[in-house]
Amino acid sequence: MVNLTATAESVDQARRLLEIGIDTLYIGEDTFGLRLPASFSRENQKEIVKMAHNQNKKVTVAVNAIMHQETMGKIPEYLSFLADLNVDQVTIGDPGVIFILQRNKYPIDYIYDGETLVTSARQVNFWAKKGAVGSVIAREVPFLELNAMAPQLKIYGEVLVYGATCIHQSKRPLVQNYFSYIDVKEAATRDRGLFLSEPQKKSTHYSIYEDLNGTHIFADNDINLMLELDKLIELGYDHWKLDGIFTRGDEFVKIAQQFVKAKMAFHENYWNRDLSIHLEEQVKKNHPKNRGLDMGFFLMDPNNIK
Repeated sequence: MVNLTATAESVDQARRLLEIGIDTLYIGEDTFGLRLPASFSRENQKEIVKMAHNQNKKVTVAVNAIMHQETMGKIPEYLSFLADLNVDQVTIGDPGVIFILQRNKYPIDYIYDGETLVTSARQVNFWAKKGAVGSVIAREVPFLELNAMAPQLKIYGEVLVYGATCIHQSKRPLVQNYFSYIDVKEAATRDRGLFLSEPQKKSTHYSIYEDLNGTHIFADNDINLMLELDKLIELGYDHWKLDGIFTRGDEFVKIAQQFVKAKMAFHENYWNRDLSIHLEEQVKKNHPKNRGLDMGFFLMDPNNIK
């Protein structure tokens, strides 16, 4: 059975996502989690976990930031808080956090989230040996490599089926440094809608913003694998992620609903090409008009990926 994980931007949206059939909510706070649609207060985290568990659903909390020393010192308190909430799992990218999680024996499962680092079965299985229950597969891994990885995986690999792809992060405030250099006072937050364009490729449109974790740059287009979900099912990739960092409010809920319908079609054995095309049309209809959609690296030749 497919497990659908979706980000949430508010308590109300989290409630609606659960109502339409999302299995796992993905939340957190900016101090410890990367590229979240919203940073939740401790009280809101408590409310969402309680709400999900009352419906026999799960919550994953992002603890996947790269922790500097001052932040690492706050990790034990935060993991204790999450353990008291009985959260189902956390995502972690920093080995230091995994060390603290296991040293202090917090009763929380973890999913390894190394972003672009997880590109082979060997890497996934390494973290399986270190206690991970799953691993986030890099967005740059194409279908042919997913095919080769599938029979070797010891734990599940999570695949992004809808949402934005981060292609670069720096802890430095690169945009603010640039603004300071040209002596202007401008904000570099996500709601500004800033983007980069390569000098020789004017069609490029890399979204960029800054927060307390530094500078984040995203690929031109967001991913939509609706037409290729049957391939994932055939290979056994049944943990799907929906990321709403750039798709807000009602539109994200409506898009999530299309993937819930796809999940049920596979579960009840009525998936077909016509249905996939219809659901993809609904995704496109609700996707932000200022953002493109494609399949990312999914259908690319691995030899052409650098």
